[in-house]
Amino acid sequence: MSEAPAIRLTGLTKQFGNVTAVDHVDLEIAEGEFFSMLGPSGSGKTTVLRLIAGFAKPTSGTVELFGEDVTHSAPFDRDVNTVFQDYALFPHMNVLDNVGYGLRVRGMKRAERQERAMRALAAVRLDHLAARKPAELSGGQRQRVALARATVLEPKALLLDEPLGALDLKLRQQMQVELKQLQRQLGITFIFVTHDQEEALTLSDRIAVFNDGRIEQLGTPHELYERPASRFVADFVGTSNLFGAEHARALLGRDGEFSVRPERLSLSEQPTAASGTRSAAGTIVESIYLGSGIRRVIDLDGGPRINVLERNDRSRATDQGHGRRVHVSWHEEDVAALIPPGA
Repeated sequence: MSEAPAIRLTGLTKQFGNVTAVDHVDLEIAEGEFFSMLGPSGSGKTTVLRLIAGFAKPTSGTVELFGEDVTHSAPFDRDVNTVFQDYALFPHMNVLDNVGYGLRVRGMKRAERQERAMRALAAVRLDHLAARKPAELSGGQRQRVALARATVLEPKALLLDEPLGALDLKLRQQMQVELKQLQRQLGITFIFVTHDQEEALTLSDRIAVFNDGRIEQLGTPHELYERPASRFVADFVGTSNLFGAEHARALLGRDGEFSVRPERLSLSEQPTAASGTRSAAGTIVESIYLGSGIRRVIDLDGGPRINVLERNDRSRATDQGHGRRVHVSWHEEDVAALIPPGA
């Protein structure tokens, strides 16, 4: 592994007229890392990916790839490749020719490029479909062909712009596993853009959460989920119960803003007396069946409306509990302090 990071962004800014899409982003991505950029539409994540790929030029700042400044280099002069959501496969070509097209453009002889293309297809387990046309493939198969076409060129980094967004839920979950396995097999840097927080948590070594053109928080999936640094991250990455300053003082006994994940809360008929725990009384206003669990919506006395996630077992019924008085308990260590941006 080289000493220089795979990608280094310094003071990266992109403006479209009076709109600042990317606002002085500093970021380093390690070689061989599966790195995700997560955020809602308009947060700047896709623009950052386009700046790395060279499809857009920054207003200011620099882009370095493997120690080389490529800020003003054309896309074809950067040792990266991009996979888009629509895949952009050539409908008149079979799978093998689609995968080998980039090698053909580079002037590689037919026998060698077909051999390389077949190896790339074997890596995504589609070598047996080499003669088919894209229209004869499923959505997941077309996605894997696009991955093979991108990786056959052996780029140092692969940029993926929401490549699973067009797939149904079950297929998307299957492809998440296959994508992670492919990245480990190839050992190259993956930069993955998504607005799906579960997808980012599933795939990534590290995640940058974007908001209004800036990185709100950078960390591992565990760090982002267990210790969100702001109200935005707590609310966007997973589901959180948020306690503002007034409720935090009354219910948590602390000053500031805090969050507690629904699965960290428990329900009982009586308040807890265990050391290191606190509890608050409330009323169940709704119970929602989720299959693997039951979400209880509870109005705390003098506090906010919160969610409690209970495991689905035979002792709990979905349709029971509406209007029931309960005590919500939590461990002090499960309360995460939220630090406002710029604090």
